[in-house]
Order: sequence, then C-alpha cells, then structure tokens
Amino acid sequence: MAALANPHRLRIIAALANGGRNYVSQLARELGIGRPLLHLHLQKLEDAGLVTSQLELSQDGKALNYFEVSPFGLELNPAAIAEAAASLSNEEE
Repeated sequence: MAALANPHRLRIIAALANGGRNYVSQLARELGIGRPLLHLHLQKLEDAGLVTSQLELSQDGKALNYFEVSPFGLELNPAAIAEAAASLSNEEE
C-alpha cells in the first residue's frame, strides 16, 4: 500500500493500465514529469511488484526500458490496514 500512497505513482499505474506498456521517456512526456523522478517512482512500483520492466533495443540501437502493469489485486479491509499500519515508522517525513 505504501507504493500506492503517492499521487505520481497512482497516475503512473493509471497511464500504464489505460495505455498499455510504455517506455520511460514517452511516459514522462505523457505524465508531464521528469525522467529521473519518474524512474524513482517506477522503481518503487517495481519493487512492490506492481509493475514490471523489460529492456529492449529499438531499430536504431537505442536501449528502451518498457514498463507495464503487473496483474494485482488489493483487498482493503481493517486487517490489511492494520498490517500496513504496523509497518509505518513514527518519524515525520
């Protein structure tokens, strides 16, 4: 749930769910955020198992990192919230 707690990450999931797999530069343009910030958020989503990536070479030899949404389901109930709350730190960000 922490991976989805950021509005940028929600927008990334929505863009990939609606538009299908995409590479970082194009996705950054579509979302209007910089590639470094996008890559940071994609890494968090990938670490959580919500997206997957695949490096491919374009016809002109450029390496393109494609991302797509992984199939996932999230059941939100009191037990899931309690489990997520137990992982929170008490430090303010």
